[in-house]
Amino acid sequence: MIYPVILAGGAGTRLWPVSRKSYPKQFAALIDGESLFQRTIQRVSGKGFAEPTIITGEDYRFIAGQQLADIGATASDLIVEPVGRNTAAAVLTAALLRKDQPEAVLAVLPSDHMIEDEAAFQTTLTKAGRIAAKGTIVTLGIQPDHAATGFGYLKVEGGNANTLVISEFSEKPDATRAAQMLATGGWLWNSGMFLFRVDTVLNAFQAHAPDLMAPVEAAIALGGCDLGFQRLAEDAFARCRDISFDHAIMEHIDECVALELTCGWSDLGSWTALKEREENDTDDNVTSGNATAIDCEGTLLKSENPDVKLVGLGLKDIVAVATDDGILVADAAHSPKVGQVVDVLRAEGASQADGFRRCHRPWGYYETLSLGPRFQVKRIMVEPGAKLSLQSHVHRAEHWVVVSGSATVTVGDEVKLLSENESTYIPLGAVHRLENPGKLPLHLIEVQSGCYLGEDDIIRYEDIYDRTAVA
Repeated sequence: MIYPVILAGGAGTRLWPVSRKSYPKQFAALIDGESLFQRTIQRVSGKGFAEPTIITGEDYRFIAGQQLADIGATASDLIVEPVGRNTAAAVLTAALLRKDQPEAVLAVLPSDHMIEDEAAFQTTLTKAGRIAAKGTIVTLGIQPDHAATGFGYLKVEGGNANTLVISEFSEKPDATRAAQMLATGGWLWNSGMFLFRVDTVLNAFQAHAPDLMAPVEAAIALGGCDLGFQRLAEDAFARCRDISFDHAIMEHIDECVALELTCGWSDLGSWTALKEREENDTDDNVTSGNATAIDCEGTLLKSENPDVKLVGLGLKDIVAVATDDGILVADAAHSPKVGQVVDVLRAEGASQADGFRRCHRPWGYYETLSLGPRFQVKRIMVEPGAKLSLQSHVHRAEHWVVVSGSATVTVGDEVKLLSENESTYIPLGAVHRLENPGKLPLHLIEVQSGCYLGEDDIIRYEDIYDRTAVA
């Protein structure tokens, strides 16, 4: 039995503007309407696999939970990291949670990889599990087909039973070094997937990163269950070193082996990587969504917004991606550097660097339709059975118009049911709450008016999601 550990806390920027900190690429529906996170869960389900342990961040706990429910999956544990501390602390957390099962084999898997041949992946994973069960740490390596600078590398030598002995790790080499590795051979890309027994990896942490043991143990002991999530204690977890599992453990151990993974793998770390996985036309173009290519060659055109028509004319080797609030146009050769765009946008103070107009919340989502001096118009969707917090605002009043579904509205001591085309008014300072009592999603339009319209203008009195921050 293999116990999958899914790492889903990353805030990817390399696929901006579709992937942003508020809703990163592992949760975006990039392939056939499903997210990479959902595909990862599905490929480690069924015979031979236990329910997964999922480790994610505070901002993504409800997104992960909803996406699990959408595919009918469940997790043995859904762990919430209060702050990001890289992969070493996350792996140690998963191992310590199963310390009473020392011989259990864990498979640590990123949640944002693309696997084309899932049967081949499962075969390799099962084989790696059998090797790991004997007390060896196993990693999965990919045969490089170009001099990539965005991956770590493993130097491997011949072993036995189709395993390769790892003699060296190299973390994201520059272009010259990567070309040398490709030319000389004997190197694999490091996929970031690892398998090991619980006692094996705990012994490795005790030997090579003992400083992580106490804060992670305290974070688990002082944490608690919260709405189906297991939350780690923030003060303790924040004391962990920010270090990857590779640097903390893999580079220091003597006995570790690699299996070569041949399954159509990609970490989808750039738009050109995604283009290679899509169906091209006769001129090597890929169009997606509301996009059209005319006399183009080797170009990716993608429009996420059905109201934004993206047309490429006479383009060659260009990446153009449009959402409702951001557009990327780049030479394909610069696609791996898209993360730099986010750095520049953050320095400019642009909201598009990290957030979307649509903001996901545990009860549903809202998105801003129009914003001006002293007014804001939002579209709000509330899931069936969900409710917003009981709250008031100091600086704004609100009008609600139900577009579809039904709403239970509390304003002060008055509770009333609104149906489609009905509306209500929330005076400034009034204590109020919105609920969806129905079996269908509730959609409404909210018009805010006041001198300040920020999301932090909330006084929260009661909240079923136990939130202390805004939202």
